[in-house]
Amino acid sequence: MTRDAGPNSPAAVLFDMDGTLVDSEKLWTIALDDYAAHRGGELTDATREAMVGSNMTRSMKMLLTDVGVPATEDEIAAAAGWVADRMAELFKQGLPWRPGAQEALREARALGVPVALVTSTIRSLTEMALETLGRDTFDLTVCGDEVDGHNKPEPEPYLKAARLLGVDAADCVAVEDSPTGVASAEAAGCLVIAIPCEVPLQPGPHRVLHESLLDVDFGALGELFARAA
Repeated sequence: MTRDAGPNSPAAVLFDMDGTLVDSEKLWTIALDDYAAHRGGELTDATREAMVGSNMTRSMKMLLTDVGVPATEDEIAAAAGWVADRMAELFKQGLPWRPGAQEALREARALGVPVALVTSTIRSLTEMALETLGRDTFDLTVCGDEVDGHNKPEPEPYLKAARLLGVDAADCVAVEDSPTGVASAEAAGCLVIAIPCEVPLQPGPHRVLHESLLDVDFGALGELFARAA
């Protein structure tokens, strides 16, 4: 059943993926740790935290620096391929949902506005994740290797999603879990529902913090927009 979120209903709802809809950040940690060990090094906790919500290229640069390998283009490409292959193995074992994620997607779809997936994950892995998330759940998907290098925390991923949907990003709600993702969505002008997963989030003027997606009433997004205006 379609329901109205009110007179200030968002033009679209834009969901991040890793750590927001599926609990895959822990799988990324496994793959990154495995690569570090493969190169005879160790991924530090601080570097791993900085990677959360980031794209593959930026993450590989940080990973290579941690293990003491020069971050040349060839090394970055080789590391990205190795980690992507390891992630594919892990994705095939199944992706656990974040609490409330399935309900959130159903409620967002019921609003009758477009729903998009905006992720830093590369297309090949995202396609695997869509087997869990459901391909028909989203009107479109923007991946980390589809924004010409202008990845989160830059605004382009969310701006591109809005452009493709034919709406203004400032009229959209984004749902994110990481400082990197929240910064990207806010820079694009979105109102952000921020739900921390692996990294704490701080209050901000264009974000609404919740502990879980279970706490979010998508039917009341119109009221949320009115209060934020």
